[in-house]
Amino acid sequence: MHHRLSTLAIAALVAAAAGCARADERATDDTSSRRVSESRSPESDSALARAAIANAKRDDFGDTLPLALVPRRIVSLNPATTELFFALGAGGRLVGRTEYDLYPREAVTVPALGGGMRPNVEAILGVRPDLVVLYASTENRDAAARLRAAGVPTLSMRVDRIEQFRRAVARLGEILGDTITASVVVDSVDRTLEAVRAATAGRPRPATFWKAWDSPVIAIGGGSFLTELVDIAGGRNIYGGDPRPSLDVTIEDVVRRDPDVVLAGPESASRMRAAPAWQALRAVREGRVLVVDTVLVGRPGVRLGEAAASLARLLHPGALP
Repeated sequence: MHHRLSTLAIAALVAAAAGCARADERATDDTSSRRVSESRSPESDSALARAAIANAKRDDFGDTLPLALVPRRIVSLNPATTELFFALGAGGRLVGRTEYDLYPREAVTVPALGGGMRPNVEAILGVRPDLVVLYASTENRDAAARLRAAGVPTLSMRVDRIEQFRRAVARLGEILGDTITASVVVDSVDRTLEAVRAATAGRPRPATFWKAWDSPVIAIGGGSFLTELVDIAGGRNIYGGDPRPSLDVTIEDVVRRDPDVVLAGPESASRMRAAPAWQALRAVREGRVLVVDTVLVGRPGVRLGEAAASLARLLHPGALP
């Protein structure tokens, strides 16, 4: 267990806690855009790609993305970017994903190539991608270097915050030659986030402890989009002042901070309620351990607005329809 979990690792953990097999039956407003980019001709794709190359930017490892054409065989090894490719109408171009990429439902038809951290480079090369998208974590630097050495264009992006999500959408829109749909996706998410913020404005802000893992006890910190969602939903993360996405904490320190509520996944919440040590926490004794939809909130993707709304309903029942 790493003591400093990345967003992708947290997503893997909460997805596992939820069973990793629950298909999401809800549709999003973005599904109507899926056909947009796949209907383009190779000629128009090529022209758009050349324009994108002219304005090439470096990724989060400092590497420049060398693309001669709009990619048509993409491996996405970050659940958040996998969701984005489908939202941008490019889901049909995916030839590889991680085992944790379960949304949208169509994603499960894409071959799973293992995990997103320290990925299997040989398996990736085996599906002959013309673009690989990685999470920009230290654990993935070697894989990015090996893929580039093999001549595979590789884009590494860190997506831990809402603003980084917006940036990722814009970058993928440029690569796919569809900045209009990218703008629509961002605008749709932002409108929902603002609606949730407006609905909870002026209400008391309960002090919140988000427990991401049991042993060691890991809390969500201020460097995670999850803290941003708590803020939008009308709460206040007791570890929001720590700049890390997540951090090891002690039960004693949580008790000292005395949160009003606890957020946890279904299994973690059940274990917390049953553990004698956690009875020292007032929120546990008074029955304020709130169960979050871990599949919905587990990654900074196209369902950020839905995730914020789900948290607002937990923290402020009745604030939203």
